[in-house]
Amino acid sequence: MENEVSIKVTIWNEGRHEKLQPDVAVIYPSGIHGAIAAGLENEGFAVCWASLDDPDEGLGEQLLDDTDVLLWWGHIAHEEVSDALIDRSAAPC
Repeated sequence: MENEVSIKVTIWNEGRHEKLQPDVAVIYPSGIHGAIAAGLENEGFAVCWASLDDPDEGLGEQLLDDTDVLLWWGHIAHEEVSDALIDRSAAPC
């Protein structure tokens, strides 16, 4: 039997809507990133998620180095994302 290698997906989200708007928190109790992760996990991907309030704004170098696919969900806190995070996450392959 062959060894299966899962695609490692990291989902990043600002995490602001569910904190600021109770109606959004009801729909997405784990954030939109949690809802996206649940769908991908059911398809066999190795999924982790992070948000802007996590250490290193959620995307430290080690995590990014161990990520095959990065899904970035941003909407209302673009101005809070540091240039350093943008540089780390937008590095060419």
